[in-house]
Amino acid sequence: MNKFNIFLLLFFSVAGFCEYPKSILFIGNSYLYYNDSMHNHVEELMEDYYKGQEIVTKSATIGGSRLENHNIDHLLTPKNLQRKKQIDMVIMQGGSGEVIDEVSRKNFIKTAVKYSKKARKKGVIPALFMTHAYTENDDRYETNLIEKIKMTYFEAGRQSKALVIPVGIAYENAYFKRPGIKLHHPDGTHPGMLGTYLGACVIFAFITSQSPVGLDYNYLNRISEKDKLFLQEIAWQTYLELN
Repeated sequence: MNKFNIFLLLFFSVAGFCEYPKSILFIGNSYLYYNDSMHNHVEELMEDYYKGQEIVTKSATIGGSRLENHNIDHLLTPKNLQRKKQIDMVIMQGGSGEVIDEVSRKNFIKTAVKYSKKARKKGVIPALFMTHAYTENDDRYETNLIEKIKMTYFEAGRQSKALVIPVGIAYENAYFKRPGIKLHHPDGTHPGMLGTYLGACVIFAFITSQSPVGLDYNYLNRISEKDKLFLQEIAWQTYLELN
């Protein structure tokens, strides 16, 4: 188990969170809100696993936004999320273009560090949602873009001491095992339905340290049993690969 996950378990234990967050805020852009919104699927998976527990997720998204475009101070104020209590965790997603050039990468990392520090001061655990690479249908496609993505998010995680949730790596793992699977929207940048489900399973695995394999939730029967099990297994294999 890596150092951050040990810290995560200790934090949840001391704070009384039962070793997993019960209230989560997602911050990002259309990568999160496509396909009925990532936060809804994560909530469904967690309620499927933690029977009888109330899981609350919130989402703040701006189309085409970079991380710096979000007012973190506003979002970390409970009343602005229609809550009386502070959230347990914030999952932050940067703009897909923030990994492409050095200036953008440095700015994203700087923002991740700044926002993670603000979150901790409020008693909130910070996490970073690693984006996936483009396919050839997007004009910004470049070979091995995933390496820039990994470099950027892992360095941001190192400097900010935030949990990195490697959704982008899970996409690569899934495409390697099943090249014909459709994780992307036809535009080559946004997630398709299966991509969103995979992302939700990866988030579940990394914030709970539990396997999603065998969970019943299937996006209102829109995910076939074959695809559901495959994506759940990819998510868990990605977790084991990095822990």
